[in-house]
Amino acid sequence: MLEVTPITEEKLGFHSFQISRKTLNSIKRMGFEKPTEIQKKAIPIVLEGKDLVAQAQTGTGKTAAFGIPIVEKVNPKGRKIQALVLVPTRELAIQVTKEIKDIGREKRIFALAVYGGKSIKHQIDFLKKGKDVVIVGTPGRIKDLIERKVLDLSNVKTFVLDEADRMLDMGFIEDIEFIFSQTPVEKQTLLFSATIPKAILRLAEKFLKDNYEVIRIKPEEVTVDRIRQKAYRVDSGKEFDILTEILEENEGRKSIIFTETKKGADDLSKKLRNKGFNADAIHGDYSQAKREKVLRDFRRNRIDILVATDVAARGLDIKGVDVVYNYSLPRDVESYVHRIGRTGRAGKEGLAISIISTLEDRLFSIIKRRTKANIELINLSDKPVETLERRSFSKDGQRKRRFLR
Repeated sequence: MLEVTPITEEKLGFHSFQISRKTLNSIKRMGFEKPTEIQKKAIPIVLEGKDLVAQAQTGTGKTAAFGIPIVEKVNPKGRKIQALVLVPTRELAIQVTKEIKDIGREKRIFALAVYGGKSIKHQIDFLKKGKDVVIVGTPGRIKDLIERKVLDLSNVKTFVLDEADRMLDMGFIEDIEFIFSQTPVEKQTLLFSATIPKAILRLAEKFLKDNYEVIRIKPEEVTVDRIRQKAYRVDSGKEFDILTEILEENEGRKSIIFTETKKGADDLSKKLRNKGFNADAIHGDYSQAKREKVLRDFRRNRIDILVATDVAARGLDIKGVDVVYNYSLPRDVESYVHRIGRTGRAGKEGLAISIISTLEDRLFSIIKRRTKANIELINLSDKPVETLERRSFSKDGQRKRRFLR
């Protein structure tokens, strides 16, 4: 295992990589101006044909980090599946497939997303046409297609595990091992993961060649510094009233509100719609068609507010989110950072607002201490705290209506 020395060339562009003019044209059309840190480090390694473990989270440009080399390596006229990307969720399968198609547009690369919740017959019909050279799919559906003898992986040259840590958490290890066994011994294996715990390193030792390389991008560091963070401390039971006031102040801004449970997401979105807000929810109990419709409406600005659980939001690559709300604080610091990282992307400023009850004082203190973040605290509770950075009361002790300015 080799650790890669970080690349420090600030002006390194996509033209510096050994990639074709057609791919460069596609990248330019997609609006990519310069490679992200993970792309700077990973693309040269993957183009060289080496196995790789890469620590990178959603929003760092990891899909293009393996998608660009895949497009360069596959033969669009080969009519054989030459690259396989395993992902944990249906949403991520759709997004990764779209990005690979966009990168390979000028090279006329055919890619197919396969996942549960959608007609398997439809996917089988596409596979039988023999056009797709890149397959992106969830482990369960990939295994099903192999067992039905309609998915042949004997010509795979590149095998990618995306969000590998999450796939292990979801219990996909046996499916992954089965799928891996159906691919050729001689191939390139790439493992992308938000974290690299011992379980991931054991997986790497099992699947990757002995001389595989490792690169690491610090979690969330690329976005959080550009995010203004605010917290409104309220008495328990007052959360919804305060949330609606804040939403009124930020009317028309594209927003994601995080809840802890699926029922909570449904209930909150319904209450917001009853108040006249343009909101909808998304979570794992929805049908695939429903989830895709909600996401499509959100991307096309048909709805302004997306109410989501952490599980549903993981892997969603939605651009242009102005504000992220924590309707309640998550149970761990990593989830907090992951949530607020949905805004403040692509060099833009972001805003993260947390609605915290007085029962969450200790959790808020832990998050603030561990993130070392300058979170502006606005106390709207009658219960005092030891230190307040800002008080928002009128002289007679009543809350100001326009406290949110």
